Amino acid sequence: MTTTLPDLDENRPLTLPLQAEVTLPNGLTIIAIQRRSVPLAEVRLRVPFAETPLAPSSLISQTLLSGTSKKSTVEIAAELQTVGGGLNAAADPDRLLVSGNALVTGVDRLLELLAEVLFEASYPDHEVDTERDRLADRIQVALSQPSHLARVALLKRMYGTHPYAVQTPSVEEVRAVSPQDLRNLHAQRVKAAGATLVIVGDLDPEEALAAAERHLGAWDGGGSPLVLPDAPALVPGPLVLADRPGAVQSSLRIALPAVRRTDPDHAALQLANLVFGGYFSSRWVENIREDKGYTYGPHSSIEHSVAGSSLVVSAEVATEVTAPALVETLYELGRLASLPPAEAELEQARQYALGTLQLGMSTQAGLAGLASTYAGFGLRLNYLAEHAARLQAATLDDVRRVARDHLAPARGAVVVLGDASKIRDEVAAILPVAS
Repeated sequence: MTTTLPDLDENRPLTLPLQAEVTLPNGLTIIAIQRRSVPLAEVRLRVPFAETPLAPSSLISQTLLSGTSKKSTVEIAAELQTVGGGLNAAADPDRLLVSGNALVTGVDRLLELLAEVLFEASYPDHEVDTERDRLADRIQVALSQPSHLARVALLKRMYGTHPYAVQTPSVEEVRAVSPQDLRNLHAQRVKAAGATLVIVGDLDPEEALAAAERHLGAWDGGGSPLVLPDAPALVPGPLVLADRPGAVQSSLRIALPAVRRTDPDHAALQLANLVFGGYFSSRWVENIREDKGYTYGPHSSIEHSVAGSSLVVSAEVATEVTAPALVETLYELGRLASLPPAEAELEQARQYALGTLQLGMSTQAGLAGLASTYAGFGLRLNYLAEHAARLQAATLDDVRRVARDHLAPARGAVVVLGDASKIRDEVAAILPVAS
């Protein structure tokens, strides 16, 4: 029995929500966005954190909410629960991100608690000791995970001496961080200058701006955020074989050059990536997962960082099919770089990309995340409408051109993590292997 699927509906035009924005004298930019779906509010505070020492920055995100001069970590959590909310923090080479949510009636209290943490975080010795041990344990576990080890090897291959090259501190570096180190880092770098606060919810944007200014207007704006140097251009070269003796699987990673979000070619490159391996219906997934069964979850994606962008291809395969999987991966990259996709392929990828934009804006949390991410690149939500228009306008020739310029195998940096004694000769027959 043959089932005929109905045609896809036309994508609805993006409708941007009501929003307001202000930049305070201390350098904090506040963006408030109205989303009336549920009586909740989402908060995202992005603080520039470039060139911050790796171990302290990794630990500060675990301990930022561990206590203030007035409250313990338990008391902070209890206060947040009274407004149906919570706060958490994370850090990467670009930013410290504090995320939170609450009932819309509790936004004022949420912002008050956030301000207390920003102004008076105390990093109690016993809390720091506990979180330091936990982080060290997590890093120790990660060092046994092939996906983490492959990522470490790929970053070193991509970035060389750039700060992006190492994004996980050693266990020894973490254990050497003291509570006073965190207090000093907080005083030096957790500043309002260059920071962005996004508030999304069932609220009046102007009233949200006023509440945020009331609580955060006194936040120290001294100093200026450090700026990372541009990431180095990706240099193709020999395959890097990272040895993992006894491994039953190999981790394939290929880094390819990409463009920033603001580049006119970004939309066409996104579509080219989708056709290649960026979603389940892509050529690469069909080839090495559905047809040959080499892997379960191959994936490619464009990664945007403040200092640069890249396209990363990832797959985990059994040791015995490492070389065949690499061959098929390079083949699919070369095929797309040489020949335009079929019209139906491009339209399917276009529908997926446009639908993903709509889904990303469909929840308060998703909208807050998008607005915060874009703000870190100097963009606002109107970028979504502009990007959607570029996705609609991209032609087959556009996709072929950017695939030739960015996805050609000769432009890639290849890393394979696996048992070198079993796979070296096979992969060396495909690509030169770095000595």
